[in-house]
Amino acid sequence: MNDITTLQYTKDHEWLSVDGDTVTVGITDFAANQLGDVVYVELPEVGATAVVGESLGEIESTKSVGELFAPVSGTVVEINEAVVSDPDSVNKDPFGDAWLVRIKLAEGGIPGDLMDHTGYAAFAS
Repeated sequence: MNDITTLQYTKDHEWLSVDGDTVTVGITDFAANQLGDVVYVELPEVGATAVVGESLGEIESTKSVGELFAPVSGTVVEINEAVVSDPDSVNKDPFGDAWLVRIKLAEGGIPGDLMDHTGYAAFAS
């Protein structure tokens, strides 16, 4: 599990873990709880272009369908096949094994509108 206090967050309830020029992206426990029981996850193909703010995939639950938005621009270098095979892992471990995609950053890097843990906690409450 990631240390949630060191992650960055979007207003779309995604978390980011930055390692050099690669960003791991997942959804927060708040988002997972709002969705309810996740039954289907659709992720982009490796090699797909991620454009900040545009859809990267879908997360379907028993209550609704939510979009996964790209929090950064770049190239998808890895997807979490385990989440595609076992969608309810998103509810069980959203900050750990249920990460969704890894993106190699394009020039421009990390957007400036991300929140730290304290900011996100206030936003989500």
